[in-house]
Amino acid sequence: MRTQVGIVGAGPAGLLLSHLLARQGVSSVILETRSRDEIESTIRAGVLEQGTVDLLTEAGLADRMRREGHVHHGIELRFEGQGHRVDLSGLTGGRAITVYAQHEVIKDLVKARLDAGGRILFEAKDVRLSGLDERTPRISFLHEGRAQTIDCDFIAGCDGFHGVSRASIPAALKVEYERKYDFGWFGILVEAPPSSKELIYASHDRGFALVSTRSETIQRLYFQCDPKDDVANWPDERIWEELDLRLSTEDGWRVKRGRIFQKGIIAMRSFVVEPLQYGRLFLAGDAAHIVPPTGAKGLNLAAADVKVLARAFEEHYTRGRSDLLESYSATVLKRIWRSEHFSWWMTSMLHRFPDGDPIQRRFQLAELRNVAASEAAARLLAENYVGLPMA
Repeated sequence: MRTQVGIVGAGPAGLLLSHLLARQGVSSVILETRSRDEIESTIRAGVLEQGTVDLLTEAGLADRMRREGHVHHGIELRFEGQGHRVDLSGLTGGRAITVYAQHEVIKDLVKARLDAGGRILFEAKDVRLSGLDERTPRISFLHEGRAQTIDCDFIAGCDGFHGVSRASIPAALKVEYERKYDFGWFGILVEAPPSSKELIYASHDRGFALVSTRSETIQRLYFQCDPKDDVANWPDERIWEELDLRLSTEDGWRVKRGRIFQKGIIAMRSFVVEPLQYGRLFLAGDAAHIVPPTGAKGLNLAAADVKVLARAFEEHYTRGRSDLLESYSATVLKRIWRSEHFSWWMTSMLHRFPDGDPIQRRFQLAELRNVAASEAAARLLAENYVGLPMA
């Protein structure tokens, strides 16, 4: 096969990039190691920044999100038995977030690509990249029992943290920055009405907890846990008792209960590779960076990456410009590191650290009180949470 841009990975980054390129008349083929059912059924939360919502809307991908997503104009910080609302819209000139799960975004993107005649090769195996520093790089793979290749002008590596793309960059030509956290999130899906109109971020002596919304009948709840813990150690009643403790308020607030139908543990890390390009390979999304989920930046960073990359490819093919491709890494890394820092800050402010250092807890409470009392501090949180402008 021959295409202009070969895309490895059918996650949000790869699918959105292919869609944006098609609108600009640039051809692409997407390779994905998993099946369509797998990528559309992997349950992951999703808080969409204002800029991501705007990008999806401009690209004609927002119809179902507008119908089924939940627009939130604020969030609640809960600590010391009290809730403190951060007015996101009031502090950012009307900007907001939309709660719309990542797998729903993927469903919309897959449908849009296939409806437009785009090529997505699911269940591609043994994917390998070659000729990355040559004029025509190649993707080799097995599909439907046959060895196949795609020759292309460029390759976009959008295949996640464990994918082949980042591993194809010589170790001597990249630097990987990583921080692993000694805690994770225990997440549940529950059949229940919403417990709150907006997200609740709770900091408690026992650890962090989060109340999120999926729909009018399905809710997503998290609490901090040992990442090496076993789901089997958490029967339903123990989960509810822990959530009640961490989310308790002086007025007796309680989370609304229901049937728990999914449980899972999420490990947490901060990760960035530099640079994000090697020869004719460009990394985007989780292949380039990972953020702890506290700042709600993962999918949004992927969207910001591919917006810049799509524009660079458009300028290359329509105007013969190479400068935007050459500066891609430097351009998106500025936003990536700002988002990494914000996610780390939210994580460090809200979670209980395993070493039990009493001064750490005092620092956290001082920071939380400052955000609750200072308009300037609250605005800093709000501006970063709803999303900084995309480059």
